[in-house]
Amino acid sequence: MADINNLVEELSKLTVLEAAELVKALETKWGVTAAAPVAVAAAAGAAAGAAAPAAEVQTNFDVILESVPADKKIAVIKAVREVKAGLGLADAKALVEGAPKPVLEGALKAEAEAAKKKLEEAGGKVALK
Repeated sequence: MADINNLVEELSKLTVLEAAELVKALETKWGVTAAAPVAVAAAAGAAAGAAAPAAEVQTNFDVILESVPADKKIAVIKAVREVKAGLGLADAKALVEGAPKPVLEGALKAEAEAAKKKLEEAGGKVALK
C-alpha cells in the first residue's frame, strides 16, 4: 500500500503535458485506449437523450424596445438607426414613439445583446425574447 501512496504522490507532481504523455505511453504499452469508456458513456447518454427530448437552446432573439423616457427620445432614435441599418429618420422616430415595438427580429444572440446594450445606453428599456 505504501508503494501505491508513493506512486500517487509522484503522479500528482506531473504537469498536464506530462500526464498526457503518460496516458499515451500507457495506452501504447497496454494496447488500450482511454477514449473507449467515454464512447460507451456517450452512446448511453445518446440513448437516454433519445428517450427524453433535450431542451432546445434559443439561438435567435427579438429585440423589443419597451419604453423610452421623453428626455432620452432623440438619443434612442439615433441608437435605433445605428442598430437597424437602412432605417430612415421618420421610420426610427415612429418606431421609438410606438414602443413597445420590435427593433430587430430573429437576430443572433451576440447581435441582439449588442443592440440591447446600445439601446439601453441611449436610455431605452429593452427586452430580448
